[in-house]
Parts: sequence; structure tokens; C-alpha cells
Amino acid sequence: MSGSTLILIAAGGVALLLFLVMRTKLQAFLALILVSYIIGLVAGLSPGEVLEAVQAGMGGTVGEIAVIIGIGAMFGEILKVSGGAERLALTLMNKFGEKRVNWALMLTGFIISIPVFLDVAFVILVPMLYSLARKTKKSLLFYGIPLLAGLAVTHSFVPPTPGPIAVASLLGANIGWVILFGLIAGIPAAIIAGPIFGTYISKKMHIKVPENMISEMEEPRDVKDLPSFGMIAALVGLPLFLILLNTVLSASLDEGNTVRTVISFIGDPGVALTITALLTFYLLGTRRGYTKEEIQTIATKSLEPAGIIILITGAGGVFGQVLVETGVGDVLANTMSNLNVPIIVFAFLISSAVRIAQGSATVAMITTASLISPIIDSLGIEGPMLALLVITVASGATIASHVNDSGFWMVNRFFGLTEKETLKSWTVMETIIAFVGFGVSLLISFFI
Repeated sequence: MSGSTLILIAAGGVALLLFLVMRTKLQAFLALILVSYIIGLVAGLSPGEVLEAVQAGMGGTVGEIAVIIGIGAMFGEILKVSGGAERLALTLMNKFGEKRVNWALMLTGFIISIPVFLDVAFVILVPMLYSLARKTKKSLLFYGIPLLAGLAVTHSFVPPTPGPIAVASLLGANIGWVILFGLIAGIPAAIIAGPIFGTYISKKMHIKVPENMISEMEEPRDVKDLPSFGMIAALVGLPLFLILLNTVLSASLDEGNTVRTVISFIGDPGVALTITALLTFYLLGTRRGYTKEEIQTIATKSLEPAGIIILITGAGGVFGQVLVETGVGDVLANTMSNLNVPIIVFAFLISSAVRIAQGSATVAMITTASLISPIIDSLGIEGPMLALLVITVASGATIASHVNDSGFWMVNRFFGLTEKETLKSWTVMETIIAFVGFGVSLLISFFI
């Protein structure tokens, strides 16, 4: 089968995927599996080869990420239930002072969204935004945009959040490098899209606290009942430290070195998160009066959203494996070389297009990673460059959140905005994050 025909089949497959997700509202997991079957058969694979590709893609992908996403979700849930997010926000706001409270909120979002899902963290912290806006008479956006920017950046860029973990698995990137580049790209993105843009847009749009939302908010917990700031910061930072330490020592110490062997084990993302989760269960659970049954209920509840993400990522691995078996990767790699399009630019454009078309950042990330993974194999890309591609894909999947994205309506509702106001604030904020993240990734790519 000719190269141009294979490219048309791959493009048709992506178009069919978008149609199934957007128009028929077929669940993304089922849509990815169905499209993988169709592409494989149309491209000339035998039914047996298609089934083998499905098994290899699903097993290879899920086997790597299931532990990380599952245990990470448990860690985040107990942190949420214990009041860790509130403690981080209150302590940082006190440290930064009233004049720089927007910077404190950006940092709070940046830290807490590493273990806690963005929408959950936002709902927990939004009462604080309401309180600040009513007290100071400033626009709700002055406080809300910095918090949202911090949440959005680490939600997309920094493992163990599911998005970058999924893309790293599909591309074969080292998690330590992803964390490092995620922080390097994420910090300027959060600053520019958060306090800087938040200050600007709050002067253009004075948004009052929506009165209808006040009655829906839970009463804030007594500060005395919250865990300490130091404990929360240490628990969030522990897995990141162990994973980064493993990455550094693996590059600097000889293989067989005892220290490297020990750190390579405890610095494995799954092991690092297991250690952290067990500590969290004890320090924020057992020691604070939760029964074993209550902790088990919290942990079990956290696996519901985690399970969906694991399955969708596995289906993305199937999609990528089928593309590899059909030979599409080699054809796309040759086409990119002929057109002189860098892989990092191609990845950003594809991810952005899928995100804008169907709204879900997770689907955009996984679809793009599945599409470019065979290209990466053909081009022989490895090492830190793979981690940069993870951040690039995540950047594209953040861009231009609009009416087909659930995040758009969450902000619209909690801030009492019109659709036009949400586009001018939330959508622009997300787009700034996308371009800053991509810009930093592109700049770093020139040096590695």
C-alpha cells in the first residue's frame, strides 16, 4: 500500500475518532478501540494481526501507568479530604500578604493540582476566592485567574497528574525529565497567565461574586482542624524529589553502584507514590482519627475517575500500536523530513487541533501521543527530547478551551460569567499557558 494511501487512512481514522467523540458522544475509550480496529483492517492487516496489536498496545501501556495513576489518585483524595488544599492556601496567603495574595493563590494552585484533580481543587478553594473578592471589592477574576492558572499548569505539565503520565507512557519518556521540564515550562506559564494576566483582565472586567453560588458552598472548616502546612508541602514534594533524584543519579552514577540501585528502586514513580500514599494514609488519616474503614472508602472512591483515565490511555496505546503495525509512522516521518517540519512543532499543531475540535484535553493528549509515537520510533528520538514532546503535547491540549470543554462551563458557572466574558478570561488564560509552554519547550529543544 502506498505511503499517501496510508496517510489518508490515518487522517480518516482521526477524523472518524473526532466524529464519534463529538457528534455521537461515544465514550472516548470505546471510540479509540473501534477506530483502531477499522484503521488496522482498512490498512491491510489481517484480523489476527489487528488483535495482536490491540493486546500489545493495551498491555504495554496500561501495565506501565496503572500503578502510577491509581496510587496517585488515592494520594490526592486523602489530601483533599483532610483539608490539605485549604491549609496550603491559607498559609501562603498569610506569608505573601494582602497585596500579593494573587501570587499566593497561583502558587497554591500550582502545588495542589499536582496530586488533586483540577476541578476538585477548584471547587474546594473557590469559597476563599468569594471571601477575598467580597472583602476587598475587587473583581473576582483578580483572584480567580491566578488560582486557575496554577491549577491548569501543573494539571497539564507535571506528573503524577494523569495527563502527562499518560503521554509519557505512550511516548516512552522518562518521568523525571517530564517533571523537570514541566516545572521549567510551567513556572513562567503560571506567572504570565496567572497574576500578570489576572491583574490585567480584572481591570477590564469587574466581576462580582455570584450570589446564587454562595448558598451552594459548604461552610469552611475550622483552621484548627486542618493539617500543618509543612506536612502537606513535604507529602506533595516527596514523590517529585524521589523521582528527580533517580533521574539525576541514573545519569551520574555507574550502573551497579549500590546507591544508584537503591534510589532507582525507591525513585521509580510507582514505588515513590506508594511510599507517599502510605505515609499520607497514616499522617492525614489514621493519626487524625480516621478509621481503617473510612480510609479504605476514601481510597476506593478515588479509583473511579482513575480507572477511566487508565482505560482511555490504554486505548490510546492500542491506537498507536496499530499505526506502528500499518507502517504509518515511517511514512509520516519521511513526509515531515521532506516538508522540513520539526516533530515538536508538528506535535503542538496536532494536539492543538484535536483539543479545539473536541474539547477534552485528555483525549487531545492521548490522540496526539498515539499519532506521533510511531513517528518517534522511526526518527529514533530518545532521552530528554521525549520529555519535551510530552510538555509540547500537553501545551497544545491546553489551548483555547471553549464551549465544548467542561472546564469552560465550570468557570462560567462558579464565576457567574457570560459566555463572552468566559472566552475573554478563561479561554485567553488557557491559550497563554499553551503558547508559553510550547515556547519554552521549543527553546530548550535547541540545546538538547
